[in-house]
Amino acid sequence: MARILLAARAAAARAAGRTRMVLETGDKQPEAIALYASSGYGDAEKKFGHYREYEGSRCFVKQLT
Repeated sequence: MARILLAARAAAARAAGRTRMVLETGDKQPEAIALYASSGYGDAEKKFGHYREYEGSRCFVKQLT
């Protein structure tokens, strides 16, 4: 179900004209990290938003085009 929701979110972003998705999770969420990695998301070069202040934050990015 999580994979379906993630794909639907990416489809909605594409339909809205977005060119990339950026996701955040914590380093103590191995299931989310594995889902993102297996869905083609790579480690973001920089953390984003207020998450950049959290040491345990992990940010992922995927180009949609």
